[in-house]
Amino acid sequence: MKLVIQRVSRASVTVDGSVTGSIGNGYLVLFGAGEGDDKSRCERLADKLAKLRIFSDENGKTNLSINDIGGDVLAVSQFTLYADCKKGNRPSFIKAAAPDLANELYEYFCRCVDERIDGCVQKGVFGADMKVELVNDGPFTIVLDTAEIG
Repeated sequence: MKLVIQRVSRASVTVDGSVTGSIGNGYLVLFGAGEGDDKSRCERLADKLAKLRIFSDENGKTNLSINDIGGDVLAVSQFTLYADCKKGNRPSFIKAAAPDLANELYEYFCRCVDERIDGCVQKGVFGADMKVELVNDGPFTIVLDTAEIG
Protein backbone atom coordinates (compact mmCIF):
# COMPACT_ATOMS: atom_id res chain seq x y z
CA MET A 1 0.00 0.00 0.00
CA LYS A 2 1.26 3.45 -0.83
CA LEU A 3 0.26 6.91 0.34
CA VAL A 4 1.34 10.27 -0.96
CA ILE A 5 0.59 12.76 1.81
CA GLN A 6 0.57 16.44 1.00
CA ARG A 7 0.21 19.02 3.75
CA VAL A 8 -2.32 21.50 2.39
CA SER A 9 -3.96 24.76 3.33
CA ARG A 10 -6.90 23.65 1.16
CA ALA A 11 -7.80 20.89 -1.28
CA SER A 12 -10.81 19.67 -3.21
CA VAL A 13 -11.82 16.96 -5.64
CA THR A 14 -14.42 17.36 -8.38
CA VAL A 15 -16.20 14.66 -10.37
CA ASP A 16 -18.38 15.57 -13.37
CA GLY A 17 -18.40 19.22 -12.30
CA SER A 18 -19.52 18.51 -8.71
CA VAL A 19 -17.26 18.84 -5.68
CA THR A 20 -17.24 15.49 -3.86
CA GLY A 21 -14.77 16.48 -1.15
CA SER A 22 -13.22 19.68 0.12
CA ILE A 23 -11.02 20.55 3.11
CA GLY A 24 -9.09 23.43 4.61
CA ASN A 25 -5.89 22.77 6.60
CA GLY A 26 -4.89 19.15 6.66
CA TYR A 27 -3.74 16.40 4.33
CA LEU A 28 -4.51 15.51 0.76
CA VAL A 29 -3.81 11.77 0.71
CA LEU A 30 -3.41 9.84 -2.52
CA PHE A 31 -4.09 6.17 -1.73
CA GLY A 32 -2.89 3.19 -3.76
CA ALA A 33 -3.44 -0.49 -2.99
CA GLY A 34 -1.23 -3.20 -4.43
CA GLU A 35 -1.04 -6.96 -4.68
CA GLY A 36 -1.03 -8.60 -1.25
CA ASP A 37 -2.38 -5.58 0.63
CA ASP A 38 -4.91 -6.16 3.38
CA LYS A 39 -6.85 -4.37 6.11
CA SER A 40 -4.02 -4.62 8.63
CA ARG A 41 -1.90 -2.45 6.34
CA CYS A 42 -4.71 0.11 6.19
CA GLU A 43 -4.72 0.22 9.98
CA ARG A 44 -0.93 0.71 10.19
CA LEU A 45 -0.98 3.52 7.65
CA ALA A 46 -3.96 5.22 9.31
CA ASP A 47 -2.09 5.09 12.66
CA LYS A 48 1.02 6.56 11.07
CA LEU A 49 -0.96 9.26 9.29
CA ALA A 50 -2.75 10.35 12.48
CA LYS A 51 0.51 10.52 14.45
CA LEU A 52 2.71 12.06 11.76
CA ARG A 53 4.10 15.36 13.06
CA ILE A 54 4.58 17.61 10.04
CA PHE A 55 2.70 20.75 11.05
CA SER A 56 4.61 23.69 12.49
CA ASP A 57 4.45 24.61 16.17
CA GLU A 58 4.75 28.14 17.59
CA ASN A 59 8.54 27.97 17.04
CA GLY A 60 8.27 26.93 13.39
CA LYS A 61 9.36 23.33 14.08
CA THR A 62 7.48 20.47 12.42
CA ASN A 63 6.21 19.13 15.71
CA LEU A 64 2.41 18.95 15.48
CA SER A 65 0.09 16.20 14.25
CA ILE A 66 -3.12 16.62 12.32
CA ASN A 67 -5.07 16.29 15.57
CA ASP A 68 -2.95 18.99 17.19
CA ILE A 69 -4.03 21.48 14.52
CA GLY A 70 -7.63 20.23 14.10
CA GLY A 71 -7.00 19.35 10.45
CA ASP A 72 -9.01 17.32 7.97
CA VAL A 73 -8.13 14.67 5.39
CA LEU A 74 -9.12 14.47 1.75
CA ALA A 75 -8.45 10.90 0.56
CA VAL A 76 -8.28 10.15 -3.17
CA SER A 77 -7.83 6.66 -4.61
CA GLN A 78 -4.97 6.48 -7.10
CA PHE A 79 -3.97 3.14 -8.60
CA THR A 80 -1.34 4.91 -10.69
CA LEU A 81 0.90 4.97 -7.60
CA TYR A 82 1.69 1.40 -8.68
CA ALA A 83 2.88 2.38 -12.16
CA ASP A 84 5.86 0.34 -13.32
CA CYS A 85 7.91 2.24 -15.90
CA LYS A 86 10.91 -0.09 -16.09
CA LYS A 87 10.16 -1.36 -19.59
CA GLY A 88 9.19 0.85 -22.48
CA ASN A 89 7.37 4.14 -22.24
CA ARG A 90 3.89 2.99 -21.34
CA PRO A 91 3.44 2.28 -17.61
CA SER A 92 2.24 -1.11 -16.48
CA PHE A 93 -0.17 -1.34 -13.55
CA ILE A 94 -0.07 -5.10 -12.97
CA LYS A 95 1.14 -4.63 -9.38
CA ALA A 96 -1.94 -2.57 -8.45
CA ALA A 97 -4.68 -4.40 -6.55
CA ALA A 98 -7.72 -5.55 -8.49
CA PRO A 99 -10.43 -2.84 -8.51
CA ASP A 100 -12.85 -4.61 -6.13
CA LEU A 101 -10.14 -5.21 -3.52
CA ALA A 102 -8.65 -1.75 -4.00
CA ASN A 103 -12.04 -0.09 -3.44
CA GLU A 104 -12.69 -2.20 -0.34
CA LEU A 105 -9.28 -1.24 1.08
CA TYR A 106 -9.73 2.44 0.16
CA GLU A 107 -13.07 2.59 1.96
CA TYR A 108 -11.63 0.74 4.96
CA PHE A 109 -8.61 3.06 5.07
CA CYS A 110 -10.94 6.09 5.10
CA ARG A 111 -12.93 4.60 8.00
CA CYS A 112 -9.70 3.87 9.89
CA VAL A 113 -8.48 7.44 9.42
CA ASP A 114 -11.88 8.80 10.47
CA GLU A 115 -11.61 6.82 13.73
CA ARG A 116 -8.14 8.25 14.43
CA ILE A 117 -8.46 11.94 13.66
CA ASP A 118 -10.61 14.63 15.25
CA GLY A 119 -11.31 16.38 11.94
CA CYS A 120 -13.38 15.06 9.07
CA VAL A 121 -12.43 12.72 6.24
CA GLN A 122 -13.61 13.74 2.79
CA LYS A 123 -13.24 11.48 -0.25
CA GLY A 124 -12.99 11.33 -3.96
CA VAL A 125 -14.98 8.80 -6.00
CA PHE A 126 -13.24 5.48 -6.56
CA GLY A 127 -12.55 4.81 -10.24
CA ALA A 128 -13.93 8.16 -11.40
CA ASP A 129 -12.19 10.76 -13.53
CA MET A 130 -11.36 13.22 -10.75
CA LYS A 131 -10.03 16.75 -10.86
CA VAL A 132 -7.95 17.43 -7.76
CA GLU A 133 -7.01 20.94 -6.69
CA LEU A 134 -4.73 21.77 -3.79
CA VAL A 135 -2.56 24.39 -2.22
CA ASN A 136 0.46 22.45 -0.94
CA ASP A 137 1.57 24.10 2.29
CA GLY A 138 5.35 24.28 2.38
CA PRO A 139 5.43 22.44 0.01
CA PHE A 140 5.49 19.42 2.27
CA THR A 141 4.99 15.97 0.73
CA ILE A 142 5.64 12.57 2.32
CA VAL A 143 5.47 9.15 0.66
CA LEU A 144 4.58 6.17 2.86
CA ASP A 145 4.89 2.64 1.55
CA THR A 146 4.03 -0.37 3.69
CA ALA A 147 6.99 -2.13 2.09
CA GLU A 148 9.23 0.45 3.81
CA ILE A 149 7.51 1.02 7.17
CA GLY A 150 6.75 -2.58 8.05
